[in-house]
Formats: sequence, structure tokens, C-alpha cells
Amino acid sequence: MATAQEFKLGQKLNEGKTKEIYVLVDQPGLVLVQSKNQITAGNAVRKDQMEGKAAIANKTTSCVFKLLQEAGIKTAFVEQHSDTAFIAVHCEMIPIEWVCRRVATGSFLKRNPGVKEGYRFSPLKLEMFFKDDANNDPQWSEEQLLLANFSLAGLAISQCEVDIMNRSTVAIFEILERAWATQNCTLVDMKIEFGVNVNTKEVVLADVVDNDSWRLWPAGDRSQQKDKQVYRDLKEVTPEAMQVVKRNFEWVCEKVKLLLENPASGRVVVLMGSTSDMVHCDKIRKACGSYGVPCVLRVTSAHKGPDETLRIKAEYEGDGVPTVFVAVAGRSNGLGPVISGNTAYPVINCPPITADWGAQDVWSSLRMPSGLGCSTVLSPDAAAQFAAQIFGLGNHLVWSKLRASMLNTWVSLKIADKKLQSCSL
Repeated sequence: MATAQEFKLGQKLNEGKTKEIYVLVDQPGLVLVQSKNQITAGNAVRKDQMEGKAAIANKTTSCVFKLLQEAGIKTAFVEQHSDTAFIAVHCEMIPIEWVCRRVATGSFLKRNPGVKEGYRFSPLKLEMFFKDDANNDPQWSEEQLLLANFSLAGLAISQCEVDIMNRSTVAIFEILERAWATQNCTLVDMKIEFGVNVNTKEVVLADVVDNDSWRLWPAGDRSQQKDKQVYRDLKEVTPEAMQVVKRNFEWVCEKVKLLLENPASGRVVVLMGSTSDMVHCDKIRKACGSYGVPCVLRVTSAHKGPDETLRIKAEYEGDGVPTVFVAVAGRSNGLGPVISGNTAYPVINCPPITADWGAQDVWSSLRMPSGLGCSTVLSPDAAAQFAAQIFGLGNHLVWSKLRASMLNTWVSLKIADKKLQSCSL
């Protein structure tokens, strides 16, 4: 890809309240999203210039998109271009704002009298609003969206696409919610938009996700809010008040960078009874890598060298790194039970089942003496996933990959069903 200085801007595709979008002449299918220093509220009824906002917003949205992409969420983001602009895939935007809420506040309280501020939605509350400034972005139902018969980049927005956006919005919120929790911040609510990739015809997360897009309450305390609501709530816009707003935006920009940092990482240690099990173990290692979990392979036999098996176990217990042991042993599985009986760390049996004696051998992994808590998972991929789920409890980046994988599996099934129906018809 060309360097930042080499890009040649073409037609201006769109200009909104806070950004401009340009065609990149020498990069077919890509656009430049240029942020502005303008801050607005109430569909631009209130608008002001905030020096430095373009750079703050661009850095924030770039970090958010990087976090989501590394998790496995499909977005239009390609790369940060400069302090105030990023490169994105050209999309035709679906004119709907999807709003996801964890805590009741703001306009939701006005539209739903009787609901008190702070009410917690579990599951998340999802709403959609048609982008129409002249009519103050009216709330729409799913039926209204379907009957609008939108067609973008050659893709008709049918029930399938609506369901994908619905599911994706929830997954994206949950990933960002968990990330912000690492900074002791409550993600109260969030709005996002989707577009249709003009090349692939896929529905992807597009537009921007910055401090205009959400409500953030440090320690769950509204009085400490750091988002654009502070600007909306100003009774009078003064230079001093705008400095407070800017400091909040800068605070969020600095904190969002921390969301990309990997917390104390764990590891999976695969103990195999023989190198003949290497192919099976390599599958576990590869699957662990897809979740960002380091994996170490060792060879040891609990039957033939129990002292060495326990020495290897102690080696990984002694360095303070959170560890999940995976025991890979065919025939009579001694590894899993021996490790499980001598460690407080999680142990997963993943025996390489063979066609001849597999039905009999598996019982040595299933029937455990009392006091042993090792689980048994036959699939190498599933064993790695189970280990990742253990680490995901304390690592938001691992959890995010798991959550995105769930979403992508669901989306692939949804699209496959749509294609099958169209063929049948």
C-alpha cells in the first residue's frame, strides 16, 4: 500500500457533521475518512469548534477498530493514515443507527416513562433509528427497516442482513464493554452503523466508533462521565467549559490505547505420552494460537517416568504464569489423572482416539478416581477452545476472540441458509 504522502484524493463521497469521506484515486475500493474539529449535539442544533478534536477522534476510532479486528469482527477499517484520517474499505452505508444499551439513561428514559435511570438491561436492550436529521432520527421497528426495501451496493437488505446487524451489534458492545471494564469504566450505551462493502457485498461495521459514539461512566458513576454527554449538558458553552470537554476526550483517547494491551498472559502446556501424538498436539497448538494463547509441547509418560512427569509439572507451576495442562495420551491415559491429582491447575484430557481400540481406551480418560477434576475433550480444537475460555475469564482479548468466533460461526450459518433458500427457490 502507498505511504500516507502518496495517496491522491478524488471525489468527496460524503460530508457529515464530524467527518469527510474521499475516494482514493490510486486505491480502488478504498476511501479516506477525514475527521473534523467540529463537535455537535442535537443534530447540530449546537455546534462548536474544538481544537484537536479531529486527531483525538481519529486515534480513538482507530484503536477501537484495531481491537475489534484483532478479535475477529469484520469492519471497514484498513489502517490509520495520519493524525486526523484513516483508510477504510468503500462501503455504501445502511442509514440506520443501531443503539445498544446496558444501563437506562438519556433519551430512553424520556421515551419510556416509569423506567428509572440506572436500570440495568440483561440481556442488552437494542434499538434502531433511521438517519434523518430533518425528523430527528426517528426510532424504527424491524418491520419498518425491512419494508424500506433498502438496496446498497447491489445487496438487498433482507431479514438475513437485519439479523446479522442485530447479532453483530450485541457482540461488538459486549467486546467493548469487557474491554472498558479493565479500566474500571462502564460502557453504558453505544451507537454504531453498518455498511455494505462495495467489493465483497458483505455487511460490515463501518463509519466511526469514538467518544461521540457512547456513554462512559468511570466506576459506574454518571457524575464522572467522560463522553460527549458532558458537552450536551452544558447550559452555556464557554472556553473554560470546552476545555473540560476536551480534557475528557483526551482522557478517553489515552485510555482506549490501553484496551489493546494484553494483560498477564497464560499458557497451555500440552503433555504428550509419545511423539507419535505430535500431529494431534500440533492441532491443539495451532488452535491455541488462534485465540492468542501461547502453547508449549512436552513429551513425558506418567507410566514410564512418573518422576519426570511431576518434575515437568512443577517447572510450569513454579514461574507464576497461569497454566492449563492438556494431557494427550492414547491407550491407558495415565498423564491426565496423575497431573490432575498433583496440581491445583486445570487439566484437560484430549486423548487421540483410534479406530481400533478407541472405544475402550477413552474410558481411562472418562472414569477418574475420586478427588480428580480433569475434564475430557476429544477434539483438539475444542480442547484449545476450552483452555481459551478459562483464560478468557481474566483476559479480555482472549474473551473477545472467543466472542467474535461465536458471532462469525452464527453469521456463516445464516448466510449459508440464505444461499440454500435462494437456490431452492
